[in-house]
Amino acid sequence: MTVTTTTPALAGSETQPTTVAGRVRKRLNTRWGTAASILIAIVWTIPTFGLLVSSFRPEDQIKTTGWWTFFSDPQLTLENYEQVLFGRSSSAGQLASYFVNSIVITLPSVLFPLAFAALAAYALAWINFRGRDWIYIGIFTLQIVPLQMALVPLLSFFSQGIGVGGVDLLPAWNLDDEQRFIQVWFAHTCFALPLGVFLLHNFVSQLPRDLMEAARVDGATHPKIFRTIVLPLITPALAAYGIFQFLWVWNDLLVALIFAGGGDETAPLTVRLAELAGTRGNEWQRLTAGAFVAIVVPLLVFLSLQRYFVRGLLAGSVKG
Repeated sequence: MTVTTTTPALAGSETQPTTVAGRVRKRLNTRWGTAASILIAIVWTIPTFGLLVSSFRPEDQIKTTGWWTFFSDPQLTLENYEQVLFGRSSSAGQLASYFVNSIVITLPSVLFPLAFAALAAYALAWINFRGRDWIYIGIFTLQIVPLQMALVPLLSFFSQGIGVGGVDLLPAWNLDDEQRFIQVWFAHTCFALPLGVFLLHNFVSQLPRDLMEAARVDGATHPKIFRTIVLPLITPALAAYGIFQFLWVWNDLLVALIFAGGGDETAPLTVRLAELAGTRGNEWQRLTAGAFVAIVVPLLVFLSLQRYFVRGLLAGSVKG
């Protein structure tokens, strides 16, 4: 319910209605509101800026002085990044190969849920079949199930298959070490679908019904409607969900470590980042450079899709 008030008339003018939201917006648009926003942004950015400065400082200075002393005695080096990316010693980062592994893991783990969730959202919103509402409720409730509860059943499924009464319904996968990417893709897709279907369904279900009925009258089938009408209209929602899924998979450690292992062939970037500080935690200067190597790709993805992000966040939140 919108609360309205009236302000006194000014010099013969009519009274003007003022909403609560309008008064709040007016106060936030003042100089003090702008100054507060800038101050919060600066305070929020200072730790990241300090980490960036530290990543270019020599090891002895990082371990003995704070990053703010850089301005009184500036010394720059690329040794931290060289060790992190291309170092050959056992304690070095060697992140180049792990960086490629993260890309190989992340891209399919984003594209598969996007495709399946979009198809499922359209089916649950615009195709009438028995039990549709119950299926949607079941998918919605799966969001509250912690993914840790599914790790052991998934591992059992991959290694032993599924059998009932001594009959093998699905055989074991028996994948080699180089093929473990498939397990990670499958796991991330399963964990991402409940939220993806829920978000996209809220948006797809609010598309104009007249538009869908006009397409059916013209003889369009469900695949054609989905491809030519629905997909272009839900692009902001797809972009927003894709950003969330990309960040989740790229920064994931638990799922990748369990299903991909810790070897150089399949382990992602996060596995190696956890080992950069060394067994005794005395090599933590490499973490400063490793952190910025890890955020390069997510930052590029977010900047390239940011124009869709806000619209996608609001997708399905209002009707009209």
